[in-house]
This record gives sequence, C-alpha cells and structure tokens, in this order.
Amino acid sequence: MSMNKTILITGVSSGFGQALAQQALKSGNTVIGTVRRESDLQAFEALDKERAIGRILDVTQSDDMSEVIAEIESSVGPIDVLVNNAGFGHEGVMEESSMQEIRHQFDVNVFGAVAMMKAVIPFMRQRRKGHILNITSMGGYITMPGITDYCGSKFALVGISEALSKELKPFNVFVSSVAPGSFRTDWAGRSMCRTARSIADYDDSFGPIREAREVKHGQQLGDPIKAAQAMLELIQSETPPAHLLLGSDALGLVREHLASFSEDINRWENLTRSTDG
Repeated sequence: MSMNKTILITGVSSGFGQALAQQALKSGNTVIGTVRRESDLQAFEALDKERAIGRILDVTQSDDMSEVIAEIESSVGPIDVLVNNAGFGHEGVMEESSMQEIRHQFDVNVFGAVAMMKAVIPFMRQRRKGHILNITSMGGYITMPGITDYCGSKFALVGISEALSKELKPFNVFVSSVAPGSFRTDWAGRSMCRTARSIADYDDSFGPIREAREVKHGQQLGDPIKAAQAMLELIQSETPPAHLLLGSDALGLVREHLASFSEDINRWENLTRSTDG
C-alpha cells in the first residue's frame, strides 16, 4: 500500500498512534506526530529523518492549537488527514470518582479532539478536501460498568463526529469514527487512570471486573499493527464511512446492543406514539 499524504496524528508515543505512525511512514506518507515530552519527540523523529516530524503538544491546551496548525501548514504543507488519537481511559465507579477525574476525562478525550478539529477544519474546508479520523471506542456505542465517564466521553465524540461529518460533507471533508474493541495497547495498562476503591457496596459487582481487566491486559484479541493497516485503508477510500468498528469483539457487542435497543423500541412503541398531539 503506497501512499503520499501528510497525516497529523496526536499521541504517537504509544498505542494506536505509535502503530499508525509507523505503518504510515512505511507506506510513504509524511507524518506529523504530537507528543508531550522531549524524549518522545526525539524517539518519534528517529523513525524517519525526513518524513517523521514531531511537535510537542498537550491537546488540553486548546488556545495553542490554531497557532500550531497554522505553523504546520506553513512549514510542512497542507494537512491531508487529522487523526485524533490522543486519549486515555479512566476506570472507576462513578460514585467513587471525583468530578476532577471525570472532567479531565472529557477534557482530553472530547475537548482536546474538538480543539484539534476546529484548528484544522478551516484549511480543509478552504481546500475542499480532507479527512478526519477520530479514534473512539466500542465504548462509544456500548457501555460497561466501571468506565462510565470513559464511555460517556466516547459517546460524545462519536456524536460530535457524526454531526460534523454532515456539516463538512458539502466541502468534501470526511469525518470517520474509528471504534476499536480490545487491542494489545497500553489502554488498560500504564495509560489507564484508576480511581481508588472506597465504597464496599461495589466490591461484589465491580471488584471482579477490575481484576479481570488487569489480568486480560496484554492478551487482548486485537493487533494494533493490523488496526493501523485498516486505518490506512480507510484513509485511501474515496468515500470513507462515518463509522468503522475494529475487531470482532466490537462487532459482536455493538450488534448485540443494536438488537437489544431495537427490541426496546418495539416493546415500548405504543407509549412512544402516545405523546403525539
């Protein structure tokens, strides 16, 4: 798969961002990768002396975005693809989690991605060409106990992405939510923020879930390299979809959720219709 695009990827120091950056460079693309530390910047740029271009950026510092993007457009060239990958998982029962933890989850996963999009869109709109990939999650379509605010943040990003795709369609700019299932990344490892347990009532229900997630880490079904290759195939499409699931577990769980949702709609249809004037 040979390509020649300029792809901006947030969070290339690990996980999907790192895998996608590596595969995109191998395919002949120029990759601008954002990191938060100088050491990560050097490691990324060492991947390719010419086409791996690093920038230090914290996606929660939204005031800086427009200047950074304008500088990239001027010094590197037009950004063909934005991949909003930077994000993390917060694990904790909502009642046990602080508002500060919940807000930070949304600051990174939602508002960081929105700030990046708002900075890039004017250039893509004016060129009448572009593609935005938002790395969401199967947790943006289904929910699991213990990651309530994570799911909420991903549901929000999926909704924003879908609505934005309709706003940008007249300008030939596409927006795709890419929703991975369980993959062998650091999401459930060092990247995850875990709230300390404090309420005994949740021991029986949530305790085993937390333990199982820790045990499963590193053994997940999904291969990040194959996910990266799928994303590159998506980027090549002339008519990319608004939604793409990655992984058979995501496929099965989302289909199961949609079937259950449909059953509820049908079961309560008469009550639903009863509110019409």
